[in-house]
Amino acid sequence: MELIPYGHAMGLAGREPLILLIAAFLLTFALTRLYTRLARIHGWGSASAGGIHLHHMVVGIVFILFSGIVEIAVRPTGTGRELLAILFGVGAAFTLDEFALWLYLRDVYWCPEGRSSIDAIVMGVLFAALLLVGTSPFGIHGGNAGRLIAFVMIAVNVSLAVVTLLKGKLTLGMLAVFVPLVGLVAAVRLAKPRSLWSKWFYGERKRARAEHRFEHEHSWIVRLHAWFDDVLGGAPSLPMTELRMDVVAGRLSVRNDGP
Repeated sequence: MELIPYGHAMGLAGREPLILLIAAFLLTFALTRLYTRLARIHGWGSASAGGIHLHHMVVGIVFILFSGIVEIAVRPTGTGRELLAILFGVGAAFTLDEFALWLYLRDVYWCPEGRSSIDAIVMGVLFAALLLVGTSPFGIHGGNAGRLIAFVMIAVNVSLAVVTLLKGKLTLGMLAVFVPLVGLVAAVRLAKPRSLWSKWFYGERKRARAEHRFEHEHSWIVRLHAWFDDVLGGAPSLPMTELRMDVVAGRLSVRNDGP
């Protein structure tokens, strides 16, 4: 009996580098967050070079640049390509884990603003997974559909994805590019209060509804999002404003030092 390779059996033949990239990304992120959470608890020091705090984002950028340059210049195949995929996955995890640092230009790793790094990680994994399963952008898979029908489908799906993004739902907007039904649902739902859509089209009453749904601490969406972020990345410390109030009041403040 002839054995069928696992990649062919699962329909993933030729995508081994992407599989390795995703695996390296997830493993690196898990180990990085495990270490930073332990370091936060036990007060371990951070890596430094010449007295300068060395963020793991710096290592990630070096890995990404190196793997990209080698891929463009050499275009290796086989094992070489797979090693580059692993290196890129490690570098991407290091870099996106500190996405909040290059977004806010300050160390907010354990601040509430640091939750944006978790969002970046989720979007990165989601995008790679969609490419892995071979989902076609805008839901177009070829076939016998005429040009006019295909054009209309693409136009509608692009519109739904754009509306979703304008409503401030970045993850769902990216997913809508590959899964049009997600864009349909997200596009008709309430926009986030700080989104462009809210700014352009919402009055005070509807914006208040959006603030209650997406920002009020008792909203189930806010609580679910906070719980998910805490599970993946660890609970943040107090916001910087609250820390300053604690210091003024003479109370013990919580450290917000990054990893």
